[in-house]
Amino acid sequence: MNCVGDKLYLIFDKRNLPVVKKSVLVTGAASGIGRETALLFAKNGWYVGAFDVNEAGLKNLEAEIGAADCYAGIMDVSDPESVKEGIDAFTGKTGGRLHILINNAGIIKFAPFEEADLSVSHKVVDVNLKGCLNCIYYALKYLKQTPGARIINLSSASAIYGVPELAVYSATKHALSAVTEALDIEFERHGINVCDIQPPYVNTPMLDNTENVYSIKKLGVRVQPAQVARAVWQAAHKNKLHWLLGSGKLLKFLCWILPFGKRSVVKMLTMAPKR
Repeated sequence: MNCVGDKLYLIFDKRNLPVVKKSVLVTGAASGIGRETALLFAKNGWYVGAFDVNEAGLKNLEAEIGAADCYAGIMDVSDPESVKEGIDAFTGKTGGRLHILINNAGIIKFAPFEEADLSVSHKVVDVNLKGCLNCIYYALKYLKQTPGARIINLSSASAIYGVPELAVYSATKHALSAVTEALDIEFERHGINVCDIQPPYVNTPMLDNTENVYSIKKLGVRVQPAQVARAVWQAAHKNKLHWLLGSGKLLKFLCWILPFGKRSVVKMLTMAPKR
């Protein structure tokens, strides 16, 4: 596989004809935001590395994009060895180049902290935070050797202020946004831009069977995966640290204009009144 130019690499299609593409690796690509993001990048001519633990979803995605434009692989982001194997396999198809790493894989658990099993809380941390660290760590050498590389982390509006009944999830998103800020400074010397996307509730399978969650009833689910995918696409082409969507913008504004009332604002929006 031969590299061509400073930003593109050469791959070959089934007819052994050269095709010039950029590369993007998406975790949690089998459904929701990850799937829409993979489809959008593929539509715009990128070679997509799609990874997830959902094999059926990956096969469906690969069939829709086409095997010539998509490398699909099983990856458990909470398992460092699985991450290393997946990233090495994908970059083996791209001549060692990786233009964008999109850390999208995540899980959520709605429950008061005291009612959630501790092992579930640990799993949220393992996937949402440690999973991103694993991916960044093993992707870094490929990002460093790719001019103009980027890391885009899928954070959440819950990174603005901790959300009741989502304490651990919010903590992972707070931490991920902090990692984003720090690494955007650290990796500047490598020419790697780092940013995050902070959407509110998004209409994905993660929110199945959550109709009775008070914060969802109060705030609603008004953002679609395709909207987030478009924000990711913008983030891939512009320099901006935090990308807020939908009601996340309002929450950020309220917390800014009412710094001493942040707690009350969040409590009003997320906790059912006592009876």
